[in-house]
Amino acid sequence: MAHRSANGEGSIYRRKDGRYEAALYVDTTSGKRKRLRFYGTTRTEVSAKLTEARLQAQRGVPSPDKNWRVGEYLDHWLDQAVRTKRRPLTYRRSEAIVRLRLKPGLGTYALKGLSVHTIQMFLDRLHATGTTEASLYQIRKVLSAALTYAVRTELLFRNVARLVELPTYTPREAAYWSTKELERFLHAGEQDPLYSMFVMLVLYGLRSGEVRGIRWCDVDFERDELRIRQQVQRIDGALQQVPLKTASSRRDEPLLATAREVLLRQRTKQAVARATAGSSWQGSGDETELVFTTKSGRPIEARNVLRSFRRICAQHEIPLITLHGLRHSNATTQKDLDVPARDIQAILGHGDVKTTGIYEHVDMSRKRAALEKVEGQLFAEDVGDRGRSRQLSRQSHEPTAVNHPGIRTKENTHLCRVGTFFGGSSQTRTGDTRLFRTTEQILQGRITEVKERVKRAERQWMLGAVAVNLAVRVTPN
Repeated sequence: MAHRSANGEGSIYRRKDGRYEAALYVDTTSGKRKRLRFYGTTRTEVSAKLTEARLQAQRGVPSPDKNWRVGEYLDHWLDQAVRTKRRPLTYRRSEAIVRLRLKPGLGTYALKGLSVHTIQMFLDRLHATGTTEASLYQIRKVLSAALTYAVRTELLFRNVARLVELPTYTPREAAYWSTKELERFLHAGEQDPLYSMFVMLVLYGLRSGEVRGIRWCDVDFERDELRIRQQVQRIDGALQQVPLKTASSRRDEPLLATAREVLLRQRTKQAVARATAGSSWQGSGDETELVFTTKSGRPIEARNVLRSFRRICAQHEIPLITLHGLRHSNATTQKDLDVPARDIQAILGHGDVKTTGIYEHVDMSRKRAALEKVEGQLFAEDVGDRGRSRQLSRQSHEPTAVNHPGIRTKENTHLCRVGTFFGGSSQTRTGDTRLFRTTEQILQGRITEVKERVKRAERQWMLGAVAVNLAVRVTPN
C-alpha cells in the first residue's frame, strides 16, 4: 500500500513527460497561502527542493508571492527603497548602474536562483572586458544593497553578492597642494569673479555643493558664525537646494576675519547685480538668498566653478588638482599646524575620524624633517661631526702608532686596557681588525697561547725524563 503524505508535507509524482514534480502549500509574504511547484529530472532532485522549502516553512519564513526576475526586482527596489529613502544623487547613480550594468548582465535570471557562481562569472566577464576595479566595487555595492533589501523583505534567505571575490583595489591617493601652492592660487585668482567662493573653499575645506548652498541667513555677522546646512545639487535636470547627507555634515564654523571680508564684498557685488537685473532677477531677494549666484540670481553650476578653477591653474602654471583636492589640502595644512585630528574632523564635517585620516597627507619635506629628527636622536655624534669622522676614518688607515701592531706607545697600551670599544680611541672606524675585539677576547687569546707553551714544555720535560731513565738502565755497571 502506497504511503500517503500527511497534510503540509507536500507530494512528489512523475509527470507524463518523464520529469518529476513536487507541490507544497506555504504562506507567502502577502499573508495568503500559495501552492509552490518544483520540477526536476530525478526524484532525488525534486525531493531536495521540497525538503528545503518545507524547512523554510517550518521556520516561519514566508515564501515570495511572486517569482521575481532580477531585472524587474531591481526596478522594484529602485522605486520602493532608493527613490523614497535615499538622496536624489544616490538614486541617480544607482539607477545608472542598474540600467547600464546589472540588468543587461543579470536581468533575465530568477531572483531566487541567483548564486555566488553566477554573480562571480558576471563580474569576471566585466573585468575581462576592461571594467576597472573601482567600477566593479561600485557594481557589487549596488547589487548587494538590492539583495540586502530582498533579504529584509523575506524574498531571499541570504545575500550572495557579499560572498563574491573582487580583484584587489587600492584607491589612488588624492593630489593636494602645499601651503605655498595654496597661496599662489589665491594670489592668482584675486581678479576672478568666483574669488570669494575659492577663499571659502580653501579656508574651510568645504565641499563644492556646500559652498554653493550657503544662504545669507546662514552667515551671522553679529556672532561671527557660519552655519553649513544645505547644498546645491543637480536633480532631474535642475539645480536644487537639498539637505546635507549626514548629521555631522551640518555644522557651525567660526566666521574668520578673511571670510567676513570676502562675504561682505560678495554681498555688495550681489546687490549691484540684483539692481542691474531688475525684474529678471530669479533669486528670492531676502535672507534665504544664496550667497553665491549668477548675474541673474540663479545657483551656480558646479562645472562653471571647475572651469574657472582650471583656468586659473593653467594661466599661472599651478599644478592641476581636482576641486575636491582643496579639501584634502585644507586637512593637510591643519595637520601640519598640529591641529588635533578630532578638531579637523569637526571642521570638515566627517562622521568618523578615520575618514579624516584619508584627507591628511604628508609631503616629502615633512617626511625628511621627521626622519632627520630620528637620525639626530640616534646618531647625534655622527650627524653633528660627520666631516670629522670621515677624516679620522681616512687617517686610521695610515700606519700610525695607534693602529699599527708593530708600534707600542702609551696610547696603544691604553687601547688594550679599555673594557669595550669599537674602532679607534675616538670611536671612529679603523683598518686594524684587532681593534674591533673587546679586552676579554684579546686576553682569552693570550691565555690560550700561554697554555700551549706550557703543554709543549711539559711534553719536552717528560720526553727528557724517559730518555734519562732508559739510559740508566742500559748502562753496564
